Amino acid sequence: MKWQVLIVLEYQINLNNMKQEIRLFFTALMFYTRIPCPSNIDHNEDALDKASRYFSLIGWIVGGFSFLIFHLSSFLFDQSIAVILSLAAGILITGAFHEDGFADVVDGFGGGWTKQQILDIMKDSRLGAFGAISISILLLLKYLALSSLLLSPEKWYLNLLIFISYHSLARLTSINIVFTSKYSREDEKSKAKPIAKSVGLNEIFGAFFFGMLPLALLIYHNWQFIFIAIPLFILYYLSKRYFEKWLHGYTGDCLGAVEQLAECICILFYLGLWKYI
Repeated sequence: MKWQVLIVLEYQINLNNMKQEIRLFFTALMFYTRIPCPSNIDHNEDALDKASRYFSLIGWIVGGFSFLIFHLSSFLFDQSIAVILSLAAGILITGAFHEDGFADVVDGFGGGWTKQQILDIMKDSRLGAFGAISISILLLLKYLALSSLLLSPEKWYLNLLIFISYHSLARLTSINIVFTSKYSREDEKSKAKPIAKSVGLNEIFGAFFFGMLPLALLIYHNWQFIFIAIPLFILYYLSKRYFEKWLHGYTGDCLGAVEQLAECICILFYLGLWKYI
């Protein structure tokens, strides 16, 4: 009888753990995308911290959706149009969450000379000249690079890996700043943007697992893809140092900016590898 009770208890514990993980996944999905989630998922800071383990997995969803739009559109339109539609799909599904952070950071650091000035500009809902110009260049760069990189519809598997890996790796690069730096406390009252602030080993392991798995599949196709880790690490290291120098930490906008820059680095690296190596 005792062993039967132990089995029931173990089953209940595993079931509760599974329910908790599902809840954390939907927490990440709710905060980082516009995809509808169950009504019982709320704005819980502790859950958001733990949900950071699924931040890279969100890249799978956004990248997969963007690929689907590209793949279907490529049968109807020219590839350049399909690329534009795929970029629009990614922006739509995230609500331009990271793009907005990128523009705010460029505005803030472009127009501010002190920590408080930078934070004040970053929380201003208006888009400045620095932000408008930079986001235009960013989107144009993505469009041109993806148009040159993506293969014909017959190579859909590689295109899928490209989309998923550059989205997941970009989010992994961004969340690494959370793992190794601190939140800028003076920004607590700024424009509300969901962000994880404290993490544990489970969050680090989950982020790296989901972030690196698509890359591992690309490495299986061509081992030289492993070298993408070098420019992404340089971006992480320099961004972390820069934010800590001026803000004594990071903000949600800072993470969005790193995510967008990491996307561009991944796409350009893939393009260079594909075309010239």
